[in-house]
Amino acid sequence: MTLKKTFAALWLAVPLLAYAQQATFAVRTITPEAALRAARAALAACSKGGFQVAVAVTDRAGHPLVMLRERHAGPHTPEAATNKAYSALTFKIDTLALNRSTQAGEASAGIRHLPRVVAVGGGLVIEAAGSIVGAIGVSGAPGGDADDRCAKAGLTEIAEDLEL
Repeated sequence: MTLKKTFAALWLAVPLLAYAQQATFAVRTITPEAALRAARAALAACSKGGFQVAVAVTDRAGHPLVMLRERHAGPHTPEAATNKAYSALTFKIDTLALNRSTQAGEASAGIRHLPRVVAVGGGLVIEAAGSIVGAIGVSGAPGGDADDRCAKAGLTEIAEDLEL
């Protein structure tokens, strides 16, 4: 190949290489091990308060990684906990705030009618280094505020590992 043809081939290949690099991206997500630690800590916090709950932790795509349930937690709690985590993740907001912003008469009130949306406290986004990596949901304590406190205990357990 002549130098001119080599240069022409390289000149055409460079944009393709740049495009190939932009066609993919790397994502961070919570590990199953960290998800289990968070769920255990949330469950322990609720148990200490005398609450029978279920705790769910999802990855950044909303897929469940961990589900723990106290033996006397209501049969609805696993699904509610999973959907609280899903709701927090989907809307990128804790479900206590989602509850306030979707009250009747608010512009976002219709969100409550979407499948899997649970606008009750207990769902929190899990972030690491500025990126959402998962979510945690707790259901079964008396009220969303108590569920929320237990979920926060789960995040506290893994906070150091998330600050990378």
